[in-house]
Amino acid sequence: MSLEPSTPAAQRQPSRQDQPLGLTVHDMPALSAAAPSRAGRWKMLAILLVCASPVIASYLMYYVVRPEGRRNYGELINPQRPLPNFTAVSLDGRPQPMTALKDQWLLVSVSGGACEAQCQQNLYFQRQLRESLGKEKERLDWLVLLNDDAPLPPALAPAVKEATVLRAPAAALGQWLEAAPGQSLGAHLYLVDPMGNWMMRFPAGMDAAGAAKAKLDLERLLRASGSWDTPGRPAGKAP
Repeated sequence: MSLEPSTPAAQRQPSRQDQPLGLTVHDMPALSAAAPSRAGRWKMLAILLVCASPVIASYLMYYVVRPEGRRNYGELINPQRPLPNFTAVSLDGRPQPMTALKDQWLLVSVSGGACEAQCQQNLYFQRQLRESLGKEKERLDWLVLLNDDAPLPPALAPAVKEATVLRAPAAALGQWLEAAPGQSLGAHLYLVDPMGNWMMRFPAGMDAAGAAKAKLDLERLLRASGSWDTPGRPAGKAP
């Protein structure tokens, strides 16, 4: 029998097992410091994607998404070729940097100044294709590049009234544009996007049926680029 006085139950210290579970922040497991950092990086990435999405979506829609097995009439150029860094000359002798033609779509033809049958056919289809776009036509410049010093026949002046006509060295044009095998540069129409990249070549010797298919290509591209394209320049006026 113990001689120590008994301790009243009310004065005994509770054991660790008897203590109530404290739900304080001190008892919660520490959160990883990396979590907020990861969240911040994801938010930054999301903002960048939102900013870039119009351009990305437009090219995905045209180059990647091909509903119903759609095929282009024009041949896509890969890799694309940027506008060359040289200065052309307008018909009235004004210098014109080629890079200043950026910021809208360009439908391009190449010819000598004499502008014989193939050239005249291309001029006709350039004008018709642009006019067929209706209210969207101001987003497409009609560009005629003359690769020699021959004078343009006066009879053609009304035909190119709405076009931008520039003289450019044949060698420089040959380093930028390229015809299909067995064809000359003047046999095609070429398409340049608003960023200044040559990105499509239409088949040589375009006819009415081909022009109808080219119109579909143009409409798809204009629709896909509607969120990042800019309004066009006044018809027939280079910047």
